[in-house]
Parts: sequence; C-alpha cells; structure tokens
Amino acid sequence: MTENLTKRVENAANGITPQTRPDERRSFLGSLRERVFVRMTIKDCEDAKLTKLFMDHFADYKGYTILINANTPNPTFVGQIESRASKEQVPFCLVNDESARKGNDDSAILVVSKEAINQMRIELTQVYAPPLPAEKLPAPKKKGFLARFFGGNK
Repeated sequence: MTENLTKRVENAANGITPQTRPDERRSFLGSLRERVFVRMTIKDCEDAKLTKLFMDHFADYKGYTILINANTPNPTFVGQIESRASKEQVPFCLVNDESARKGNDDSAILVVSKEAINQMRIELTQVYAPPLPAEKLPAPKKKGFLARFFGGNK
C-alpha cells in the first residue's frame, strides 16, 4: 500500500494524473458517454438529410458544448457548425488528438454537457426521430336498439 501511495505522490509531483475510463474517452472525443446529448458519426456527416436535421435543432444545443472531430470528411458542414455556434454563442471545440478517429462509426460531432445527463439514446436519428404516421382506426359499427337488446346481427 505504501508503494502505491508513493507512486501516486511521485506521479502527482510530475504532473501525471490518472484518467477516468480512457477507452470511453477515446470513443467520445475526450468526453464521457454519460455527458453526451447528441452524437453524429463520420458516416452521418456525409448524409445531407442528417446534417440538415442537426442544424435545424441548433437552438436545443444552448447550454451544451459541441465537440467536432478534426477528421470529419465534410468541411462545409464543420464550417456551418462553427459559424452558427459563434453566432448563437454555443461553445465548440475542434478535437485533434488520439481520440479523433477516422472510422465510419467513430464520433464526428458530439453535443456534450458539463455534468452527467445519462441520456439513453444519443444518436441523432434517435434523439430527433421522425414522428410516426397517424394511423386511422376504423369507426365502430353501431348496432340498433333491438340488435343490442336481442343480440341480433343488425
């Protein structure tokens, strides 16, 4: 135990602090999953409908921070986010470290909170799912007075 304490004091003196959940931080651009409000993957950024959906709900991101993967393949979309975030005073950060990966399923855009919000669904298409079409139910057939009284088929 004293060895562990000594090592910890030495690391702290040298400026080395342990990181919480390093694998999770690599997946979420240095943030934690429990703080994520909306997530877009690299693949999602190439879809014009999804980029429009993200920009349409920009007012919802006030009070959050937008993390942008520097390896996002759509520079015009990134530029739109940066200019809109500046205009609407939403903080954003361009992430260009080991967590900024280039795979299709890696995070490209994250809207994160400073505290844990533990949102179950974080994918853009889940958070802003299209409304289900209204389904009309057939009107019930009314039975006449005698049919109800005698149990007939009329």
